[in-house]
Amino acid sequence: MEQTDRDTRCGFVALIGAPNAGKSTLLNQMVGEKVSIVSPKVQTTRARITAIAIWENTQIIFVDTPGIFRPRRRLDRAMVEAAWGGAGDADMVVLLVDAERGVGADDERIIEGLKAHKRKALLAINKIDTVRRDGLLALSARLNEMFPFEETFMISALKGDGILDLKEYLAGRLPEGPWLYPEDQLALVPQRLLAAEITREKIYLRLHQELPYATTVETESWEERQDGSVKISQVIYVERPSQKAIVLGKGGRTIKALGAAARQELEEILGRRVHLFLFVKVRERWEDDPERYREMGLDFPGG
Repeated sequence: MEQTDRDTRCGFVALIGAPNAGKSTLLNQMVGEKVSIVSPKVQTTRARITAIAIWENTQIIFVDTPGIFRPRRRLDRAMVEAAWGGAGDADMVVLLVDAERGVGADDERIIEGLKAHKRKALLAINKIDTVRRDGLLALSARLNEMFPFEETFMISALKGDGILDLKEYLAGRLPEGPWLYPEDQLALVPQRLLAAEITREKIYLRLHQELPYATTVETESWEERQDGSVKISQVIYVERPSQKAIVLGKGGRTIKALGAAARQELEEILGRRVHLFLFVKVRERWEDDPERYREMGLDFPGG
């Protein structure tokens, strides 16, 4: 039966929280596919990632925002502005809090921001498998004293616990209306950006102890080949020659391993053969270059 505006729902849900609260893991779990990169390094997500989940007659358009924290640099400010922008544009907001970490300064700052923006929000306490039940109840009580959350959910984004309850609740409360995207579309991430993000994830996973936060990856060219494969060339930008040496590794071993890991995942995601070429360039203070922000899908903050 053809769906009409009356029997379908569609809306935007912003996932906000402190860095490393598990927003990207939750997003991937909600959608059922990997659409946002995940790593142990804080502030992994930089731009807003939009992904789509279907629950019965509802299309839920999730916006995974960068972690909200006290910004110290220009890139930090751009990320925090993107996060609050995502929350401001959404029909519903879900605040994700790490149960193991408890209420930190960033969580308190976000709650103050919700109050200032006069936003309603749901609370999702994540990583419940790491904390005893009495600790979870105490954390929930404390957070609900700090802010009048509409509803509280106990979840494990990694294991999938509580995810269906949260998805069902969201689906039932989004506005009635037609779906905005095709049923088989999972994300609104340009392939060039997704490919760059996959490589950046591999860098973080392998080098997060050695390499500073100021590293970015850009897809410089994307060439479709006649045999159905794709040739992708990417540039890894670092700020100093010593960082370039770390990414390259002895005899080029590190960048070779990074390329192999990224290529394998890209082939799984794209469903075809990928020829991936990585180059490393030193660009001092790339964080002050507006073009780098455009490539990341961020607005360049002044000052």
